[in-house]
Amino acid sequence: MASFFALFRRKSLKSLVSRSPRSVAGQVLVLQVALVVVLVACGVFAVALQSKRDTNAEARRRSIAVAETFAHSPGVLAALQTPDPSKILQPLTEAARKAAGVDFIVVMDTHGIRYTHPLPSRIGKRFVGTIGPSLAGKVYVESVHGPLGQEVQATVPIDDEKGKVVGLVSAGLKVKNVTNQVDRQLPIILGAGAGALAVATGGTVLVAKRLRRQTHSLAPDEMTRMYDHHDAVLHSVREGVLIVAGDGRLLLANDEARRLLELPPDVEGRLVSELSSLDPETMELLVSGREATDEVHFAGERLLAVNQRPTDRGGGPKGTVATLRDSTELQALTGRAEIARERLKLLYDAGLGIGTTLDVLSTADELARVAVPRFADFVTVDLADAVLHGEEPASTATDMRRTAVCGIRDDHPLYETGRLIHFLPSTPQARGYDSGRPELVTDLSTATGWHAQDPERTKAIMDYGIHSLITAPIRARGVVLGMAHFWRSEPHEPFDEEELSLAEELVARAAVSIDNARRYTREHALAVTLQRSLLPRALPEQSALDVGYRYLPAQSGVSGDWFDVIPLPGGRVALVVGDVVGHGLHAAATMGRLRTAVHNFSTLDLPPDELLSHVDDLVGRIDEDEAGTESAAGVVGATCLYAIYDPVTRRCAMASAGHLAPALVHPDGTVTFADLPAGPPLGLGGMPFQTTELDLAEGTQLVLYTDGLIEDRRRDLDVGMELLRDALAGHPDRSPEESCQAVLDELLPGRPQDDVALLIARTRVLTPDRIADWDVPLDPAAVAGMRDAVNRKLDEWGLSELGFTMELVLSELVTNAIRYASEPIHVRLIRDRTLICEVADGSSTSPHLRYAATMDEGGRGLFLVSQMTERWGTRYTPQGKVIWAEQALPDVIEEPGLTLADADEPPDEGAAGQ
Repeated sequence: MASFFALFRRKSLKSLVSRSPRSVAGQVLVLQVALVVVLVACGVFAVALQSKRDTNAEARRRSIAVAETFAHSPGVLAALQTPDPSKILQPLTEAARKAAGVDFIVVMDTHGIRYTHPLPSRIGKRFVGTIGPSLAGKVYVESVHGPLGQEVQATVPIDDEKGKVVGLVSAGLKVKNVTNQVDRQLPIILGAGAGALAVATGGTVLVAKRLRRQTHSLAPDEMTRMYDHHDAVLHSVREGVLIVAGDGRLLLANDEARRLLELPPDVEGRLVSELSSLDPETMELLVSGREATDEVHFAGERLLAVNQRPTDRGGGPKGTVATLRDSTELQALTGRAEIARERLKLLYDAGLGIGTTLDVLSTADELARVAVPRFADFVTVDLADAVLHGEEPASTATDMRRTAVCGIRDDHPLYETGRLIHFLPSTPQARGYDSGRPELVTDLSTATGWHAQDPERTKAIMDYGIHSLITAPIRARGVVLGMAHFWRSEPHEPFDEEELSLAEELVARAAVSIDNARRYTREHALAVTLQRSLLPRALPEQSALDVGYRYLPAQSGVSGDWFDVIPLPGGRVALVVGDVVGHGLHAAATMGRLRTAVHNFSTLDLPPDELLSHVDDLVGRIDEDEAGTESAAGVVGATCLYAIYDPVTRRCAMASAGHLAPALVHPDGTVTFADLPAGPPLGLGGMPFQTTELDLAEGTQLVLYTDGLIEDRRRDLDVGMELLRDALAGHPDRSPEESCQAVLDELLPGRPQDDVALLIARTRVLTPDRIADWDVPLDPAAVAGMRDAVNRKLDEWGLSELGFTMELVLSELVTNAIRYASEPIHVRLIRDRTLICEVADGSSTSPHLRYAATMDEGGRGLFLVSQMTERWGTRYTPQGKVIWAEQALPDVIEEPGLTLADADEPPDEGAAGQ
């Protein structure tokens, strides 16, 4: 119907006016203009007559007034009694005529002979007019044709003292002058009439335009036809129309509105508030007059979509028009479409919200939470216990672990999280697990097999109000990993067959994520096991350093960061920190190979730069060996820092293969970073490594770390190093363990994005009373003197029982140096955790252990040394070589020469896992 009226609004006004001069608007315009013209003409005529009558009356009144005034003027009577009245009165009458604005004043005797006249030639002649009434004492007015033409004149008598008429006075105006007065007023009259005509015509045009706009310049027959069509459309459309006046009265209701609202026949004109058949909400809307768009209201069993708009927006009468549309069937279709939309939205949200982590428990919990309360009131997820450990599940629904529970309330009687459940074969859970298909139980009260599982528990569930169940297997790659159970309680309707397929689709989306998490759990467990087997489980005993350490794996799993503390001959200790870029088994395995290589090369007692060169060659060979394999992973971005600390000399030698420089916490609490040349990462080759030596004061803390400690996506490397400096500074007395924890708390409040290895070592110094040195001349006779000196030192240290063995070892090593080496020869005895004997010479030739034949005279010395000592070996120095041998100390020995002895306690075994 709205489109029907819009048809007329879209028509051009010009086309409507031009096409039909017989339109209602045109006819009204012509009629009103003609009426205005007639009225204005009549008005002008009436005004002209009135003006002429008023002008004549004014002329008569003025003539009488002038004549009477002059007749009663002083001196007129006396002038009449003189011999020559004209001589006196002629000037007076002319002056009075001009002053009074009349055309003539004539004084005459009783016989009508003039004494005065505007024309002097007329003096003495007889007056033209009637004097009889005036002689009788009356005032007489008449129109005559006199000497001046057609005149209007008034004649009055002049009386003496006795009342006798002794003369007459006549005053008047020419008719032409009277007509000129009317003619002078006529333009004003005509102008006023023209103005009135213009105003009236303008108003008529405006009214006609308003009428033309309202009728769209339609002819009467067109108007009749339009309203016929309007009535036909209004009462035949399948949409109810109500027009309500501003006072709440119903002005119009079409047939469809009457049918939808069941209105009585005489409803029009009644107040809406009096219509008892209307729903209260619908009545409130119609009475309020507010705007509404597709509001749903009840009308009996119908659902009506109501739209309401005011009618006074375009200047129309105050009120509202409402349209009603029966949407009962549409509402049903909309409800089904809304349900389908909600289900699709649920599946979409499940795709986004399930599987955000590679954790089995978290994924199961996400499945439970996404379905509550949008699909079920309670959701429980049971997984095979083997799945939680990354293993393949069993073939039956036994050993099921409840991994997730979520519901609209927390006081439910369902099994709690973590419980191990063995489902009976008669339960829907077991049937679904065995068949791999979902099971629907619309009424749990009739599920006898489910009741047999746990009668007391099932009764509590029924009493709680849970009445319907869908159990769907979590199946991936053809293997059932567990079951998801969806429960509904009062007052919700039970599950139906359509929802069974929805549950199956929902669980299918989660099954892939759970299986991925299971496989990741298995791989992660293998990688963690491998990594823990490769990292040091406890630090070795040594006296040179007090060590604390931390290792934190990244969120994404194991990686290739490692650290090591390696005791070296002579009481020295090697510190190692390395990093293999990447995560997973390959990085962990590569880290293990590099750590083993560093251990092996450290037994050669090589300087740091030479050791890194050997490791670099090893990495290059690893890359060459893996270049032809399918994976071709290789070692990418491996770095390493190797440092050797000597507690005797307090010197620390270190070299870096692309690793970050260590931090030094000095005894005064200040923090610096070692000026260490950064060599190339391992495996690049072609560039030599450089060793830097530092003198460290006793109590200095040496801080070695990997880049995961100071660098991440939120901060630059320089910022991280400054944070590390701030965390270490000002605490020189803090133990390495406390320093490790303080650094992690400051720099890594949460779980790191990358692996972190942190190693903090505080230096100790061996006091001079635990070291003995001798220079040996190149003379075989000096051997006996050395034996005596060593025996005296051992007696001083309380180690006399080791004297025989040490004499034998010393004699063999010094004899070999004198016989086969060159000067200078130096002997050093160190009392540490073992008794260490070192013989240095200027030769770089190393002796070899061999088996001597029966008849050989020599070759048995080193064999005796190896048999009598714990360990022995050779290390090379820039001046030559050092042959050393270690002998175990007795069980109970005081160690008065150790400084920082309180740091000898081994670190917390759980520190590596923190």
